[in-house]
Amino acid sequence: MKGIAVGIGVVVLSPLLLAGTAMMMASSSEAATTASFSGCLTGLDTAEVTKEVTKILDGASGKDVYIQGLDLPAEQIPNAQTIVATGLSLDVPKKGQIVAIATAMQESRLRNLNSGDRDSLGLFQQRPSQGWGTAQQIRDPVYASEQFYKHLLKVDGWQQMKVTQAAQAVQASGYPDAYAQWEDLATALQKAIAKTFPNAGKDEPAKDTESASGAGMCTPDKDGTSFGRIPEGSVPKGYKIPKDADPKARAAIEWAMHQLGTLYQWGGSCTDSHGPDPMGRCDCSSLMQQAYAHADVKLTRTTYTQVNEGKSVSAKSLKPGDLIFSRGTAARPEHVGMYMGEGLVIEAPRTTKPVRITPIKDWDILAARRVL
Repeated sequence: MKGIAVGIGVVVLSPLLLAGTAMMMASSSEAATTASFSGCLTGLDTAEVTKEVTKILDGASGKDVYIQGLDLPAEQIPNAQTIVATGLSLDVPKKGQIVAIATAMQESRLRNLNSGDRDSLGLFQQRPSQGWGTAQQIRDPVYASEQFYKHLLKVDGWQQMKVTQAAQAVQASGYPDAYAQWEDLATALQKAIAKTFPNAGKDEPAKDTESASGAGMCTPDKDGTSFGRIPEGSVPKGYKIPKDADPKARAAIEWAMHQLGTLYQWGGSCTDSHGPDPMGRCDCSSLMQQAYAHADVKLTRTTYTQVNEGKSVSAKSLKPGDLIFSRGTAARPEHVGMYMGEGLVIEAPRTTKPVRITPIKDWDILAARRVL
């Protein structure tokens, strides 16, 4: 990574990039722009984003460039490039660059703003009064990016956090979950821009964990709270498997529901959860394996391997039967459950607890996989 730092330094400090992030006219027009998008960006086509990003980096005006979530791509993409390039020059891992872009999207929509809440300024809305630097320094996108990364790298365990948690640890925002909506876009932008730097990914782990980490962002429209308190081992009153569920997902959910109330057993096979042998009971991953086995779908045995089954899906776009993962990290989660629709998840939680149904609001989702 050190080998590309010199070349990146030239790109970061180039007049073109600094011009692309020049100060904008203040106040109401800025506030309107930063409030112009609300929602969760999911299902982005990274190849298409790369194509559009390349147009801007090759000098296109932006009039014919479209990237969902960016309304001023000719300004926003060079700012994203500055953030990525600065991260690379500081040897910040890919996830840190994604956190930085997602933060700048939420705080300024990737614009180098001349004003904000109280004395907030620039891409990350950093405040001179809070020790981020002088107003002039903060308006320099390179300086602002460096400061963000320096604060992020001081956060203990930030690489194990979800993107929105890591961003919040730096920003201390009044809206701590707001960064999540930009994770997919930030991931696509980082990937597209990093490709423009030779050997930018040479120090990253060989295994691509993006498909896992990209899911831990927004939650489904229904969070399960409408069912109220759910007694352990019971089916919430009024719940029915959604009519549009895949038949195999329906079969897996139905089988899993027949295990409700049986006690968790670490290492248990889940082949006879109601029987006398404790090792016939379920742990979290064997419940998933056996539920799908009864739907003629073969899954591997452990949470660590199930996180690589099927294909990655956004937590905003879950369907009944999708596997969701929590605890640990996105690449190596320690718990798995099955989404049932209607904002509910069935799981074998831990020792002394029975197989149960819980609202998805209680889950910190690190990854989600569709195995059908």
